[in-house]
Amino acid sequence: MDFATNELTRQIGDTTRNFATQYIKPYVMHWDESQEFPLQVFKEMGKLGLMGVLVPEKYGGAGLGYLEYVMIIQEVAKVCGSIGLSLAAHNSLCTGHILTFGNESQKTTCLPKLASAEWIGAWGLTEPGTGSDAANMKTTAVRDGNDWILNGTKCWITHGKSGDIAVVIARTGEPRTKNNATAFIVERCTLGFSGGKKENKLGMRASETAEMIFDNCRIPDSNRLGNVGDGFKQSLKVLDGGRISIAALSLGIAKGAYEAALQYSKEREQFGKPISQFQAISFKLADMATEIMAAELLINHAADKKNRGLHMTKEAAMAKYYASEVAVKVANDAVQIFGGYGYTKDFPVEKFYRDSKLCTIGEGTSEIQKIVIAREVLQA
Repeated sequence: MDFATNELTRQIGDTTRNFATQYIKPYVMHWDESQEFPLQVFKEMGKLGLMGVLVPEKYGGAGLGYLEYVMIIQEVAKVCGSIGLSLAAHNSLCTGHILTFGNESQKTTCLPKLASAEWIGAWGLTEPGTGSDAANMKTTAVRDGNDWILNGTKCWITHGKSGDIAVVIARTGEPRTKNNATAFIVERCTLGFSGGKKENKLGMRASETAEMIFDNCRIPDSNRLGNVGDGFKQSLKVLDGGRISIAALSLGIAKGAYEAALQYSKEREQFGKPISQFQAISFKLADMATEIMAAELLINHAADKKNRGLHMTKEAAMAKYYASEVAVKVANDAVQIFGGYGYTKDFPVEKFYRDSKLCTIGEGTSEIQKIVIAREVLQA
C-alpha cells in the first residue's frame, strides 16, 4: 500500500494548517476557559470547503476523499481538539448520514447548506440510559398519517443546542427487536425540538455537547432517511466513517502534544544540557514517534479502504481504538516531559492531555472497538 502524500493533499494540509494558525490558535485557551462554541470560525471554514469535505461538488462540497479528510481533521486537531471534534462530527455524522442515505431531494436541500456552514449539523443516537447499548433507545417516532411524532431525549450530542439541523435516530418498533429504529432529519425551527443541558466537560470544552429534547415534535414523512427500520443499520455504517474521523482527531492531538514536547525537550536545560539528551526523555520521544507513525498507518489504511468502497469495519475500529489510546499516552508523556510547566495552562500540553481522553470514549469506547474487532476477526 502506498500512502505517499500527493500535491493536492499537501496543498490541503498547508491551507488547513495556515487557517488553524491564523483563526484558531490565538483563541484556543479563551474558548476553552469560557466554553464558547466559536460559530464564526466554522462559517470561515465553510468558505474554504472544510465543512463539506466529502460532499460532491454538485452539492456545493469540496468533493475530496478520506485521505484528504484525515489530513484536514488532524491539522485542525494539532492546534485545538475542540474545533477538530466539531469539524469531524459535522462532516462525518450529520452531513455524512444525509450524503449516504438521503434521497436526491434531501441531498439537494440539505447538503449545500451544510457544506457552506449556513447550517451546523448534529447527529442524535446516544440517550441518557443507552450509550453503548444504543439498540435499547427510548426516543420514539410514532406514525400519524403523513407525519411522525418524536418524543424523547438525546444526550452527549455535539451541537445539540447550536445545530441548525439534526439527523435523529428514533425507535419505530419494539425495544431490542430487529430493524426497530428509523433515522429522520429535524430542523431546529421545528416545534417541539429544543436544546437541553449543556455538559461541563473535562476537555473539548469549545465543542458544544448538549441534550436534544423532542416533545411531540411533528415532522413530515419526507424527512425520513431511507426505509422504516433501517436507522440502526444506517448508524453502524455512518459510525464506520466516524471512527476514522475520531482516529484522525486522535492523531492530530497526539502530534500536537509530541511536537510541543519535542521542541521543549531541546530548549529546556538541566545539569548543563538539554533534557532531550537524557536517555529517559529521548526514549519517551522515541516511543511517542513510533506510536504516532503506527496510528497514522492504521488510519490511512482504513481511509484508503473507505475511499475504494471496501468493507472496512474492522480497519476503522482498529484505527480508532489504537489512535485514541495513543493520543492519551502521548499527551500524558508530553505533560511528563514538560514537568511542572506541563501541569499549567501557560503551555499547550495540559489541554492536549484533557482533550485526548474523549477520543477513547466518543463514537464507541475502546471496549466497544475491541468487541467490533473481535467480531470481525472471528467471522473471517
